[in-house]
Amino acid sequence: MAGRYDLSQAKYVAPMARQAGPSATEQTGQYSTRVIAAFRYGSLAIAALGAAWGVVFGIMGWWGIVALDVAVVASGLSIYALVSRGQFALGLLIAQAVLIVIASVMALIIDVPTTEAPRVSHLYLLVVAALGFLNYRRQASRSQLALIVVSLLLFVVFASTPLANPFVVDMPVALHTGGTWANAIVATALLAGCAYAMQAELARNDRIGRDLISAMWNEEFHLVYQPQVDLDHRTVGAEALLRWTSPGRGVVPPASFIPQAERAGLMVAIGGWVLKQGCNTLAEWGKHPDFKHLTLSINVSASQILDDGFENLVRDTLSTTGADARHLILEMTESVLVTDTDTVVARLAGLQALGITIALDDFGTGYSSLAYLRSLPIQQIKIDRGFVKDMLDDPRSASLIKNVVQIGRDLGQQVLAEGVETSDQQAMLAQVGCVQFQGYFHGRPMELADFEARIAAETKRAPPG
Repeated sequence: MAGRYDLSQAKYVAPMARQAGPSATEQTGQYSTRVIAAFRYGSLAIAALGAAWGVVFGIMGWWGIVALDVAVVASGLSIYALVSRGQFALGLLIAQAVLIVIASVMALIIDVPTTEAPRVSHLYLLVVAALGFLNYRRQASRSQLALIVVSLLLFVVFASTPLANPFVVDMPVALHTGGTWANAIVATALLAGCAYAMQAELARNDRIGRDLISAMWNEEFHLVYQPQVDLDHRTVGAEALLRWTSPGRGVVPPASFIPQAERAGLMVAIGGWVLKQGCNTLAEWGKHPDFKHLTLSINVSASQILDDGFENLVRDTLSTTGADARHLILEMTESVLVTDTDTVVARLAGLQALGITIALDDFGTGYSSLAYLRSLPIQQIKIDRGFVKDMLDDPRSASLIKNVVQIGRDLGQQVLAEGVETSDQQAMLAQVGCVQFQGYFHGRPMELADFEARIAAETKRAPPG
């Protein structure tokens, strides 16, 4: 590997770890097996409790309450199915909404405080808040935050007042007392499960954070290069993609470690390493007549762009490596646009003044608007692979791509389509006016030597002149 990570940056990164929150681009973070198992068992416990109470109230002929218990069983099984299918975030949201409704109904109609037994069903609202906190760390959203606030407010209300519905079910004392014990035990067990899940996630994040620091020391990172081509299938550049091969973990998918690096505040340091390696490669290409026309795209995160030293880091890296800024493309995702827009615009303008091209990656998946496209100093738009994948079967995706290409033309921006995997996709993209492409149809990410061999082969095949 060319070059060793400069650990002097680690001192600079340390305070960032306290500031960095979850990345907005983290749409589908990986959950540990223990956490998933904990929530599977928890959902089954909810279903079992609902079934048990349904039998009890069915024997007593209280069919209205039985209907509520059936809803509890259905909710528990639905949550189990969603978690088992990998839809963990959706399962958590549904679980919270259902538990809020069921716990509130129970607290108002069935589980009202008496001299013989206190109210305990509101303890499930603390479970909701704990579930919400776990999900919010993974995927921050206003809806998730709202569920947390509502559950905590309702908990305070039910814990502090004897609030009850006028149509309270008059339960036998023994049944009410037994139910109080059962609900208290189950709610406490679920809270313990949430605490276990949180501890497991924190421990996992801590291990990955330590492993990432070790990876920087031990040169476990490397870059691969995915070709970008024009209409004639000639390679015009590449995107540099980070890979991590860990002795203990094997090949770690970027979707697993990039969010962890963001959360640990390490992306500034790791991103600086990627920038240096990429610029070293770009500088070497500039010395070779067959490679000097190539551009190199490097991804940058929101934490990098918002870092006060990022512009100077880019300037110094270009200076020390001798890379031509005109052949460097810095890609950012739309998540950057929801941070400090004024600061982002100023930083990007400063980078553009160096001669660097700024690209908006995964266009159409987040917060893009014409206002942003006009205000930000962007020279390239990258159409998200999801739209390209669906364009042959979904007229809306095809229409969106056509409109994006036209908008790019009107604003004087290049448009590159990602995720091109078939000749039919390539043909349709070319038909609507797209002129640059990236995807498996044109080449998978490859080692630097393989990429340069590809360029050399293209040069030999090219007609003279």
